[in-house]
Amino acid sequence: MNIIVNQNTLTFAGKTYACAIGKGGYTRDKREGDGATPEGVFSLRECWYRPDKLAAPQTTLTVHAISPLDGWCDAPISPEYNRLVTLPYPHSHERMWREDGVYDVVVPLGYNDAPAIPGKGSAIFLHVAKPDFSDTEGCVALALPDLLEILAKIDLTSQIDTRQS
Repeated sequence: MNIIVNQNTLTFAGKTYACAIGKGGYTRDKREGDGATPEGVFSLRECWYRPDKLAAPQTTLTVHAISPLDGWCDAPISPEYNRLVTLPYPHSHERMWREDGVYDVVVPLGYNDAPAIPGKGSAIFLHVAKPDFSDTEGCVALALPDLLEILAKIDLTSQIDTRQS
């Protein structure tokens, strides 16, 4: 079953959820730092979670615990662009161990990663929304209970569809 994202709602298995998307709306021409959510159909790669805050999510995806030394490279000049890196890291990156809770559960989307093209966008995730559902930097974000509910129901063929008609 696919996850369908349309404006600020996400539909899966006949149920609709509130979600946040990128502050730049949707784009077919994603660029690093544009704040837009890329349009397309993307696989769900794996699931990362904060083990100090919650138990491992129930899902068919491969599950990994986030450590304080985990980061995600967003520097187009780096050979590790759009990949998990160990901190400290000499190039621009996002910290995966965040205090605001948005990365308590993170699912990297299969966007610009096979191979990663420098500058086409990085760190496009399905993750936890801020309490006010404020815009993301290009990710799709859900309330934690909704994200956990969806993760428990997806299978290895599930994809996320962000195409806008």
